[in-house]
Amino acid sequence: MASKRILIFSTSYFPLVGGAEVAVKEITDRLPEIEFDLITARQHKKFANVEKIGNVTIYRLGLGNVILDKLLVPYWGAIKAVKLNRDKHYAAFWCIMVSFASGAAYIANWFQKKVPVVLTLQEGDSEEWLRYRWLGLIDLSWRLALRRTAILTAISNYLLERAKRLGYTGKSCVIPNGVNAERFLNPKSRILNPDNVVLITTSRLVEKNGVSDIIEAMKFLPENFKLQIIGSGPLEKSLNFKVKSLKLENKIEFMGEVPHYDISKYLHEADIFIRPSLSEGQGISFIEAMAAGLPVIATPVGGIPDFIRDGETGLFVEPKNPQLIAFQVQKLVSDRVLRDKITINAKRMVMEKYDWNLLAREMDSKVFNL
Repeated sequence: MASKRILIFSTSYFPLVGGAEVAVKEITDRLPEIEFDLITARQHKKFANVEKIGNVTIYRLGLGNVILDKLLVPYWGAIKAVKLNRDKHYAAFWCIMVSFASGAAYIANWFQKKVPVVLTLQEGDSEEWLRYRWLGLIDLSWRLALRRTAILTAISNYLLERAKRLGYTGKSCVIPNGVNAERFLNPKSRILNPDNVVLITTSRLVEKNGVSDIIEAMKFLPENFKLQIIGSGPLEKSLNFKVKSLKLENKIEFMGEVPHYDISKYLHEADIFIRPSLSEGQGISFIEAMAAGLPVIATPVGGIPDFIRDGETGLFVEPKNPQLIAFQVQKLVSDRVLRDKITINAKRMVMEKYDWNLLAREMDSKVFNL
């Protein structure tokens, strides 16, 4: 019998996968002594109402409609949480981001003896978005949630400092997202061939991830430089159009959506990872690329400076500067000493600080040890 029970609130969960969902599964799989339940929006009719994945029993609420289920889950989820808590007496409610589902935890506590709320900040949106989107409702939601949070965790110092600026003064710590090191470590040593350089980016195709700037940068690189874009999103059509208008079809390939488990295979065949983000909560794709042995080019925004030191574990570029991206790419290709230094330092850092086994133990000792 589990010694402790925790109820998780996440607006989406497997098989709908993003960085936050991966983090929850990686941590919960490594803490078998804790019983985890999870409330989420159903979003699709093909998903079961109740299902166990790994160490988590999932309760999907809703009618199978993405928008409607997200709007309903704060209220429906609160009712479900109260009912579950009567039987299971949870040690904590664990909220993943300030989101629709996490609202259910705070509402549930209005109708019962309060269960301590652990809030994990994973947001990667820009400061402008968080402050002004939806007439300031996101910012207000943050402020209200922080007032009723017992323990706050954040995946980066940037997000933790934002919470403190909004008035949070309670117990807090930074616990970043990590990587499954065994999966991403490259079993073969890849030697960069300057006659056939493969650049790669893995990201959702949205404005904040700067994919348009990488495409623009390809204009300044020779024909033997190729770019693979892994991911999908609302900008996919416009980015494809941009590639055609710049006549870069022979240099850029859209790989589409790739299962998370298979991303390492593409990283192992590439030479340099690039993601010139405009905002970033942390950026797990960078950590995965580092674990795979790739030198990384990034922007010093959001949580990225937590793990990239310019010239030591990666190279920085200014946001929206395609020419500088091209310059840094050629610098890495031509300077093997720098390239080796960056990849060795980055891989060592990942193993020491970003392995999921270490992070799960840290979450257990610092957060779940209530």
